[in-house]
Amino acid sequence: MMSSITVRNLDEAVKNSLRVRAARRGCSMEQEVRQILQQAVAAEQVEEINFADRINRRFVGLQAQSLPLPPRQVTRRPPDFDKP
Repeated sequence: MMSSITVRNLDEAVKNSLRVRAARRGCSMEQEVRQILQQAVAAEQVEEINFADRINRRFVGLQAQSLPLPPRQVTRRPPDFDKP
């Protein structure tokens, strides 16, 4: 099913630019707007990455190798439930 939208209060200069752009591409203004919207949404979908990649991108500039590591502590012995 195809949907339609109405764009109100569109600046006349923008409308004229769309008309000229569509004419250059040999398509209707409506088709031009559809293509622009599809490309804008597709660009956002490409940017969706998994959580691990997002974390990696955020901290990629840090020199993680130079961060001090706290000393390891001795782990405690697990409880022995067999003893009375």
